[in-house]
Amino acid sequence: MQSFPLCRRRTGPSALFVVAIALAGCASGPVPRGGPAAADAMPWMIKTLSPEQRAGLLLAGMSLEQKAQQLTGAVPEIVPELPHCKGARHVTGIPALRIPTLRVTNGPVGIGQNDCVALDTPPRMVYVNGLHVDEAVYFDASSAKATAVPSSIAVAASFDPAVATAFGELIGEEGSRLALHVFEAPGMNLARLPLAGRNFEYKGEDPYLAGVMSVAETRAVQGKGLIAVAKHYVGNEQEVNRMSVSERIDPQVLHELYLLPFEMAVKDGEAGAVMCSYNALNGAFACENEEMLSDVLRRQWGFQGYVQSDFFAAKSTAKAMRAGLDHEMPLPQFFAPDKLRAALNAGELTMSDIDTALRRRYVQMFKFGVFDRPIVQRPLDVEDGGRKARAMGVQTAVLLQNNGALPLPRDARRVLLVGKSSQIYAQQAVAGGSMVGTVMGAGGGSSDVVPFYTVTPAAGLRNVFAQSGNASVEVQLALVDDANAGATLDGRPVVFGDVLAAVAGADAVVVMAGTVAEEGADRASFNNAEGGLLTARGDSLDWYAPLPKAISFDGGDNAGRNSRTIAMIDRLLGVQSNTARPTHAKTALVLKDNAGVPLPARWLGARGPSMLEAWFPGQEDGHIVADLLLGVHNPSGKLPVTFPVEGQGFMETVSAGQYPGVMDAKGIPQVDYSEQLQIGYRWYDAHNKQPAFAFGHGLSYTSFAVEAQRLQLPASGAATYRVEATVRNTGARAGAEVLQVYLSVPSGSGLPQPPKRLVGFRKVALAAGASERVSIAVDPAASHHPLSVWDASRKAFVVPPGAYTVWVGSASDRLVSAGTFER
Repeated sequence: MQSFPLCRRRTGPSALFVVAIALAGCASGPVPRGGPAAADAMPWMIKTLSPEQRAGLLLAGMSLEQKAQQLTGAVPEIVPELPHCKGARHVTGIPALRIPTLRVTNGPVGIGQNDCVALDTPPRMVYVNGLHVDEAVYFDASSAKATAVPSSIAVAASFDPAVATAFGELIGEEGSRLALHVFEAPGMNLARLPLAGRNFEYKGEDPYLAGVMSVAETRAVQGKGLIAVAKHYVGNEQEVNRMSVSERIDPQVLHELYLLPFEMAVKDGEAGAVMCSYNALNGAFACENEEMLSDVLRRQWGFQGYVQSDFFAAKSTAKAMRAGLDHEMPLPQFFAPDKLRAALNAGELTMSDIDTALRRRYVQMFKFGVFDRPIVQRPLDVEDGGRKARAMGVQTAVLLQNNGALPLPRDARRVLLVGKSSQIYAQQAVAGGSMVGTVMGAGGGSSDVVPFYTVTPAAGLRNVFAQSGNASVEVQLALVDDANAGATLDGRPVVFGDVLAAVAGADAVVVMAGTVAEEGADRASFNNAEGGLLTARGDSLDWYAPLPKAISFDGGDNAGRNSRTIAMIDRLLGVQSNTARPTHAKTALVLKDNAGVPLPARWLGARGPSMLEAWFPGQEDGHIVADLLLGVHNPSGKLPVTFPVEGQGFMETVSAGQYPGVMDAKGIPQVDYSEQLQIGYRWYDAHNKQPAFAFGHGLSYTSFAVEAQRLQLPASGAATYRVEATVRNTGARAGAEVLQVYLSVPSGSGLPQPPKRLVGFRKVALAAGASERVSIAVDPAASHHPLSVWDASRKAFVVPPGAYTVWVGSASDRLVSAGTFER
């Protein structure tokens, strides 16, 4: 601290330039003379300097009090530059130093909770970690509106980085127009547990897929001038006990699975920030885990950005900062001025530690122009946002099964839309946090986006039928109660038998069901406050909780309920049809899901319904689903998660130690990722289990063949392998297929491997009858380490000796060998 005496002195603008010259050693380059900014005694505002130079000059002119204020989020207040906004997702600026207010927005599925709620929002005062604050500024539905796009897992299902780019560009554009600077996404935790509450915010069960899509999103968001925050680093794969859970993850598993998307986002996406998570990992909380924040993130990967805490995830002052935490959100708690001063006086921190933390963030702020553009909000292009959301959505749905019902006949006279009266799927547009009778945006958690409008399923069907030339179609909406006894038909009270009669006479039947989830809770029911898990409930189309953001305890206010959706669908399928087609051949089941869901074996195959997985489509839900059901767009999505057969999935094997955790003597829940590398399709492969629908699966309204597979070995002096195959559209209409490449890596040197891993993919659009020769590179030096395994003894990825088999095909269970090679 004695090395930086002037940095602690309050200085006026006239003295700052002198201080900057005197402390040129604080900067990363010489102080220039002359120019407009220099005349203002603000040398860090000279745009021709590098971000590093500007950050150094700024730090040289700041007092300790100013630095402390900049290290944390602000208490709830009116945003200084936006007097119509009340918020608390920002760091208050310092006008005397030309430091702007840094505004942060949440929302991996769109601009949500964006630091601008209405001034007249009724306060909801609560004590949060010892501070009395108004929590309405974080969660109120008056937050500035934006486009509710399809969920992040839906984007992953496109298997197309161009869709992730479009997703990021729309979010980046809207964030820029709303005068925001930091976007807390992409989310890239893995779907280790199918029922984890935030799976829809992430990108599936495979680390390579999650990494590729996150890199594209990160580049697009940052291309619009927002800082992307890769989250949640690392191991935040469950919501139950998320603030306190202590996890044990084997180092090999950690590096090959859970760290890998982050490594790709840092190395290939150049993410400006990383968010440390709530959980403890291998003995240290994530926001004070020096191994993760410094050794891995910075020394191994070369990360140049800053680390922000998840909200209230910081646990300490000196320990966290010295471990690598740079920025505490959302309130001044552990990085509050009094705690920083105490740590400095005790010798636990130095001024250099504080400068390092601030420098990392200021460099990114200068890099992305935060200091150089005014905080002025501009209107969003609502129509353009809706068009883009719809265009994304039609590329993300997955056609799981088609027994003749799809596409719907465009000349249909009567279409029956069926859902549950207690569920949202057939009633309103779906996003995380939606509840019956509540427009999305009034739920909770990172999924909250307040849209300008929504398109309901029935309205979407009517609109798209009309656009297709059939304005006279009758679309009826039937909502059935949980007992499968009473119902409404177009709002009229009826009995369930009347709905069955309507099924018999309809030209087409569309059933909508699914699994809503959101931040704060997993899709599981617990029989006591200690977390005894009733697994039979949570992982099912039948189970739901009135408040999806709250843990459901058996017998409590938010007790799990049985919608009897599966029994309803069974009865619908059992109806004798009065039309030309049998009931199963005119029935389409549309699923809207957080992630994969178990399906009854009796629904699979020729006698089951056609099935379309639409995920959470966002505000254009009704149009997106109708476009696909009527064949206006040909489904081309692939599953980023495995769909098990009911009663035969991974969750049936999970111990309490794996989930939700076992309390130790101190009352801390302990979770062991004892399944090691066997998550998702790797578990099904290792146990020779056939799922309902495999990872990478997805059908089309046309058909494809993958032919003439070939492995091309590296040329002399080169290292990259190439996998080639011809993809042919063998059907009668245009469509898109995803060629997928997997690799079997030898399990040598005591480093076991699953049967295969995804190492490449490419989506190919083809006209009817057309073909294309596709080449996919597999580079051993790529950031996802396609040929390597993590050797904990060396703390490095190594290429194990032995035989490698390359597989190519259209899904993880539809592969043929393209060849083998030795290393």
